[in-house]
Amino acid sequence: MNQLKRAIIRSGLEALYFSGAHRLMRPVLGGIGAILMLHHVRPARPDGFQPNRLLEIIPEFLEQVVARLARSKVDFVSLDEVYRRLSERDFGRRFVGFTFDDGYRDNKDFAYPILKRHGIPFAVYVPTSFPDRLGELWWAALEAVIAQNDKIVLEMDGRDCRIACATTAEKSEAFALLYCWLRRMPTDAQMLDAVRELTARYRVDSAAICDSLCMSWEEIRALAADPLVTIGAHTVNHVMLAKACDTVARSELKMGSAVLEAALGEAPRHLAYPYGDATAAGPREFAIAAELGFKTAVTTRPGVLFPEHAETLTALPRISINGEFQRGRYVDVLLSGTGTALWNGLRKLSAA
Repeated sequence: MNQLKRAIIRSGLEALYFSGAHRLMRPVLGGIGAILMLHHVRPARPDGFQPNRLLEIIPEFLEQVVARLARSKVDFVSLDEVYRRLSERDFGRRFVGFTFDDGYRDNKDFAYPILKRHGIPFAVYVPTSFPDRLGELWWAALEAVIAQNDKIVLEMDGRDCRIACATTAEKSEAFALLYCWLRRMPTDAQMLDAVRELTARYRVDSAAICDSLCMSWEEIRALAADPLVTIGAHTVNHVMLAKACDTVARSELKMGSAVLEAALGEAPRHLAYPYGDATAAGPREFAIAAELGFKTAVTTRPGVLFPEHAETLTALPRISINGEFQRGRYVDVLLSGTGTALWNGLRKLSAA
C-alpha cells in the first residue's frame, strides 16, 4: 500500500470518526455483525523497510481491539455460530468473529493467549502446503530479497532491468513495483517461477522462511484441541483461484480440505479464499465452495454482514485489522460499516 493511498484512507477514517458520522450512520450501515481478518500478531520489528507491515499488528493492539469490542457489548462468536445466526436469521444481537489467515506461528504464540484469556473463539485458515513445509510465502521472500540487496537485476516482460534498492525509500519503491508485476502475471506458476529465480539468484531460502513463520502440524493439532479454535481451509498452495482452470481450482479446494481432515481427524467446515479480492475469487469459486459443502467461505472484500448475506454464505466479506492503521478509533469506524459502505458504493453485497 503506497504512502498516498495510506494517507487518503487514514484521512477518511479520521474524518468519519471525529465528525461523528460513523455513530450517526451505524444504525443504517452497521449491519448485524462482522468477521475480522488478521494475519500476523507479533511484537513490532525495528526494520525501516517493512512492506508487508499491513499484514501484522502488535499484541497490545489486539488487546485494545478486544477491550473496545467488549465495551460495545457485541457477542464474540465462532464461525459455526456466524453460520447459525445467518442461516437461522438470528439477528437479535450484533456479533464479531475473529479469523486469522495462513497459519502463522505467532497466532499461537501471541494471539492465542490473549483470546484464550478472554474466552474468545477464533478461526485459523491453513494452506496445507505451509505446515507440510512445501509452501512458498513469495511476498515474504520478495521482502527478504530486497532487504538484503542494494540493487536487483532481473528480466521483466522481456527486458533486462536493474532496480536500485539501497535506501529504505528505494526498497519500498522496488517492492511495490515487483509486487504489482508479479500479481499481474496470468498464472500462479509464472509468478512463482519469477520469485524462485530471484530467490535463487540472491540466495534467499524460501523453505527456511516457511519453516520460521508457519506452524507445524504438531502445533496446529495442539491449537485445534481447544474448543475455542476452528481450523479452516485455505487451499493447498495458497493460489489465486480465479487464475486457475476449473480442474486446478476445484482440486486446490478439495485437496486442501482432505489434507486437513487427514491431519486433524475432522473435515473443515469453513474456507478462506487466498488473497480473496475480486481478482482472486469470484462466482465460480463461490459456487465450487458451496458444492464442496463448506458452511461459510470468506473473502477479503471489505464489509460488515447484513441479513442478505444469508444468501451468499460462500462469499462473505471481512473487516481487515490492518497493521498500517493500528488505532482503536479506526476499528470503531470500520465496524460501524461507514467506511466500508463508502468503499463499496453503499452496496451491501459484493459477490460478483
